[in-house]
Amino acid sequence: MKRYFRSRSRIVGAIGQPILFLLALGYGIGSVYKRAGEGNYLQFLVPGIIIQTILFSGVFWGIQILFDKRFGFLKEMLVAPVSRLSILLGNALGGATISFLQGVFVLIISLALGFRPYNWLYLPLSLLIMLVLSLALTSFGAGLASMVEDFQGFQGINNFLIFPLFFLSSALYPLTNVPDFLRILSSINPLSYCVDALRFTMIHQSHFGLGKDLLVVALTLVVCVTFAVNRFNRIEA
Repeated sequence: MKRYFRSRSRIVGAIGQPILFLLALGYGIGSVYKRAGEGNYLQFLVPGIIIQTILFSGVFWGIQILFDKRFGFLKEMLVAPVSRLSILLGNALGGATISFLQGVFVLIISLALGFRPYNWLYLPLSLLIMLVLSLALTSFGAGLASMVEDFQGFQGINNFLIFPLFFLSSALYPLTNVPDFLRILSSINPLSYCVDALRFTMIHQSHFGLGKDLLVVALTLVVCVTFAVNRFNRIEA
């Protein structure tokens, strides 16, 4: 955390893209969205951009494991009298903390741009959803990094997975009037339920229902952590 806060360029780079999305889409498409009778697009967009920030930051955190593997530091940890689960969770929790803070930064910037939550009493639940998703995605990134040996392979897998997950979620558009095939793809995308849960707690809009959203978020955490533990245990010391 000390290293992260000392690197100002890293902080600015992490929140630069979300700010661009909020400005370009929130105000650019917002006028069209409003004329279509759908309301304030910035209000609708903010939860999706927060999830996008956590998604990109969380999954890419796995590159830390690749660095440790490349420079031999990971082998020294694996032969130490410490369980692999502790090493993995320590790495994932560190990445989850940073991803969560970046999501909070985007929320604060959104408030400055005019976003207003429907009910401030739901804010603790919003933060809890962000924290759980951060841990799930950093664990997923750690599991992916445990499977590959080079940075190019990790980058390729990330691009193959991250962008479909993001664009096939409901982060940028409502699912009420989309074509059937897109609605089906979004319905089997766990990120859609994460966006929907955050959207309910922030602007009181939901497509799937909060109960189903929270169930999928919890299952996503369990599956991602299990995947990460399984792949990390396969690394040869």
